[in-house]
Amino acid sequence: MEDHTEHVCIICGHAKEEGITIVSQFICQDCESEMVHTDAEDAKYHYFIHQMRQISMQTHV
Repeated sequence: MEDHTEHVCIICGHAKEEGITIVSQFICQDCESEMVHTDAEDAKYHYFIHQMRQISMQTHV
């Protein structure tokens, strides 16, 4: 039986079924793919870093 639970992505804010969970934060498959292919010079790269900081902030609480 497949798990069809939707989780809210910390990057885009949408509920999705497919993706990864890091610590307790979910990143959807679409955002994960976009992050991997985004150049460090791209403005979106800094947005991704900002959103990912939510993960490190939770591990220090």
